[in-house]
Amino acid sequence: MHGVSYQVFARKYRPRTFKDVLGQDHVVRTLCNAIEQQRLAHAYLFVGPRGTGKTSTARIFAKALNCTDGPKVDFDPDEDVCLEIAEGRSLDVQEIDGASNRGIDNIRDLRDNVQFAPTRGKYRIIYIDEVHMLTKESFNALLKTLEEPPAHVMFIFATTEPHKILPTILSRCQRFDLRPIPTETIANHLVNIASNEGVTLDTDAAYAIATVADGGMRDAQSMLDQLVSFCGNHITEQNVNDIFGVTSRDTVAKALTYMLDRQLPSLLHLVHELAEAGRDMGQLLSELMGAVRELLIAKVAPQEAHSTIPEQWRASLNELLSRTPTDKIIRLMEVLSHAEEQMRWSTNKRLYLEMGLIQAVHSLAEANISDIIRALNGAPLPETPIATVPLPAVTLPAALPSTPAPAPVPAPAPAAAPQAAAPTPVPPPVPEAPEPAPQPAMPAGLEPIDDAPPLFGDIPASDISAEPAEHALTPQEWEAALAIVREKSPIAGADIGHTLFISDDDGLATIAIHPDDTTSRDALLSDSLSELISNSAQDLCGHGLRLRIITDNSVPPPQAVEILPPPNFEELAPQPKPKPKAEQPAAAPRPAAENTAPPSLKPSDEEFYHDPLIEQALEVFHATLIKQ
Repeated sequence: MHGVSYQVFARKYRPRTFKDVLGQDHVVRTLCNAIEQQRLAHAYLFVGPRGTGKTSTARIFAKALNCTDGPKVDFDPDEDVCLEIAEGRSLDVQEIDGASNRGIDNIRDLRDNVQFAPTRGKYRIIYIDEVHMLTKESFNALLKTLEEPPAHVMFIFATTEPHKILPTILSRCQRFDLRPIPTETIANHLVNIASNEGVTLDTDAAYAIATVADGGMRDAQSMLDQLVSFCGNHITEQNVNDIFGVTSRDTVAKALTYMLDRQLPSLLHLVHELAEAGRDMGQLLSELMGAVRELLIAKVAPQEAHSTIPEQWRASLNELLSRTPTDKIIRLMEVLSHAEEQMRWSTNKRLYLEMGLIQAVHSLAEANISDIIRALNGAPLPETPIATVPLPAVTLPAALPSTPAPAPVPAPAPAAAPQAAAPTPVPPPVPEAPEPAPQPAMPAGLEPIDDAPPLFGDIPASDISAEPAEHALTPQEWEAALAIVREKSPIAGADIGHTLFISDDDGLATIAIHPDDTTSRDALLSDSLSELISNSAQDLCGHGLRLRIITDNSVPPPQAVEILPPPNFEELAPQPKPKPKAEQPAAAPRPAAENTAPPSLKPSDEEFYHDPLIEQALEVFHATLIKQ
């Protein structure tokens, strides 16, 4: 069958007049005003992403300049001159591909040809597409002509990468930036095209096509052309998802709900199903980031929000959004953006997507500075992100002793030298703990058991009395809890200085410290010590603690650390030529500098060499003292 060849939608529905140009009102208005006011420049530069109408706008502008009785805005697109320009047959409008004609010889030929007058129209128009592909020499050859062209010559350039054009070229052009076309505008135009072609296009399907097109009308029209060939006269959203690997808005809303509700297993299972169905993981992450952005805008500026979330998911997402702080949503976007950056250069996109989603869910439960401030004001800390087996609040000891545990025996002092017995070093004072010692006392009538107790949930009701009676923590119990903490973690507990117990209101303990004691503040708010303090308080008063730190000048300030001066190595160094001890006079007088201290304050040789600290240092370092 012979006839007219098929014309794709991108060419068939190309804009013919200024009114047909969609999404570029700022460019159309400026060009129309320039034509009506006869304020025409000699060089124009159209910049924008692919498929946004750069070439179409240039052709429409050329029609308006060379039409009958032109230049004028309201020209007839069906007259001969305009049809020649639209079909590329006009002798006065020369279209050049910058990627194919980028050499200096091509530009020299062009510079010679522009001297000839136009044949039918008023202007000789030179349109160079992808002008950034020209070489530096070609740009330099074009500079003089571009700055002072003949009166009948006009240059129109188009590019997607303006940063590659020489500044000397940019300064000689009027620049117009064509923006990505809004998604809603593309979707409505696709519905009109489908209606003209006798095809039923669902609204959700049109929106899905426009989303994938990402602001490019030509891409959207090409996708619609492909869908008509595949589906026939009825196109649904599921067809778009199957062909182009697009994730439906319903699936995106479900994944977002799982993420905010911290249902990590369900979220990973959904990703697995989408991966098995052949969905694009990068597209899925992009859709999730777009949905998170909508939530963030709805959180901080509800009047500016434009929701694309399906109606059946809005109620649950609004409820989750109401209990998710703004800083958590911002952190969520940062984690997803980092995952997108890693996926961009990776072949295993699913791996980085799953890692990013796991980190995103856990970021919702991380305690940051804002959470600590809210906790100090009485708000609870974030919950754990993954549902796990509930653990008891207090872990019971493996065996309850019938008598209090004996105090730890200090380590024996190092062996003294054989010359004389060294005094035993005094051990550091052990902080007093309430009696009985850290573990709870054995209640009367309860026999000790040898085996480990059952789980917390399996303890009989008759044995619950083994726990300490719950009551408000007292100042004495607070000091006892700190003593237990210092005993269990001596290094970390050493950072806790002077504290003043204020009150215990339903497990929220108010503790005062000196304003300058930042070390104690950081130690008390650390996760490890907070847990130790809570567990110790559980053993003493029957409930855990959450700490609220305040400052009070009446609390003793932290002790300043004495910084010793550096040793004088010259005095410690051995003399260059020491004399033998036998040759020295028996009663040699000491230099005057060494007799400055009273004799009563000078230690004897025996006291110095047999000092316990000196002997301990010699044993640790395996050293020997040499008398001189």
